Amino acid sequence: MTNNAKPLIWALLLPEAGFRSQVLGLAEALDTPFIEKNVNLKRPWSFFPARFCPFALSGLDQQSDRLSPPWPDVVISCGRRTIPLALAIKRASHGRTRAIHIQDPKSAAPLFDLALPLQHDGLTGPNVLPVDTALHRITPKKLTEASSQWVTRMAGFERPLIGVILGGRNRTYRFTKDVADRMIDLLDRLHKESRAHFYITASRRTESEALDRFEAFKIGRSYVTLWTGQGDNPYLGILAESDALIVTEDSISMVSEALSTGKPVATFPLAGVSNRHGRFIENLLNRGAITRFDGTMPRLASVQVPNATVIAAAAVRDLLNK
Repeated sequence: MTNNAKPLIWALLLPEAGFRSQVLGLAEALDTPFIEKNVNLKRPWSFFPARFCPFALSGLDQQSDRLSPPWPDVVISCGRRTIPLALAIKRASHGRTRAIHIQDPKSAAPLFDLALPLQHDGLTGPNVLPVDTALHRITPKKLTEASSQWVTRMAGFERPLIGVILGGRNRTYRFTKDVADRMIDLLDRLHKESRAHFYITASRRTESEALDRFEAFKIGRSYVTLWTGQGDNPYLGILAESDALIVTEDSISMVSEALSTGKPVATFPLAGVSNRHGRFIENLLNRGAITRFDGTMPRLASVQVPNATVIAAAAVRDLLNK
C-alpha cells in the first residue's frame, strides 16, 4: 500500500496464550486498528500438513470467527494451525493480502510475504527475518503505567527487589519438587549475600508440588512475597519495579518479556530437555544477554538484545510501503 489509507489487518488468534501474545504484540506495534480473529482447526484439518491442508477455511471449528471477504491487506499468523488459514486467505484475495507468519513456517516459508523465525531455527530466505526473542506485548508505555500502579505497593520491600517468574509443565518440561528445592536453596543463598527481597509469581502451569515448596519457603520469611492467583496480578509490576529478574526456562515468551525491560535477567532450567528451547537459551547465554541463576545476583547483560517486536513491525511497514 502506497496511499494514506489505513490497512485492514487481521490477527489470527489460536487458543494458546503464547501464540496469541505474539500475534497481538505485532498487531499492536503497527499502531493501526486491527481485527482479532479467534480461530482453530477441527479434525481432520488440524492433522493435515500445514502447507498441504485442503479447503482450510472450511475446517474452522464452531468456536472460530468466520473468515470471509472483504479480505484484509495484512494477515498475521503464529502457530502451525494458522499456516493453512493465512495461506488460504492470501489465495482467496488473489495474492493481494500480505501474509506474515511469526515463528518458523517450515516448508511453507516461501509462500509467506514475511516469516519471522527465531535465530536458532536456522531459516533463511529473501522473505525471512530471524529475530533473537519471541514477539510480545510488553512496551515502555505499559511498563511506565504498571510502575505507577505498583510503586507504592512495593515501596516497603527491601532492595534489591528480585522478580522471580515461575513457569511450569508443558510438553517438554516439568517443575518438580526437586527443581523447586534447588531453586529455593539458591534464592536463600542470594538473600544471605545481598539481603534481597523476592517477589515470586507463579503461572497457571506451575505444578502444585512445586508451588507447595514455594508456599513453605514463604513462611516466616518477610523477604518473600508470593502471588498464587489471588488479587491483582503483579506480573507487569514485577517487570517494571524489580531490580533484576529470574525466569524459568520453559517459556520463550517469559524470557523474552523479561529481556525487554533492559534489566539483568537470569534463567533457571526445569526438568526435561527441549532442543528448541535449549538453542534459544544457548544463543542468549553465548551472546551475554542472560546468565543462568547460580545463587548470585543476576548480572547486567553485556549486550542488549534488540526488541524483536519493534523490528518485526518496522519490516511489516516496509512491506506495505513497497
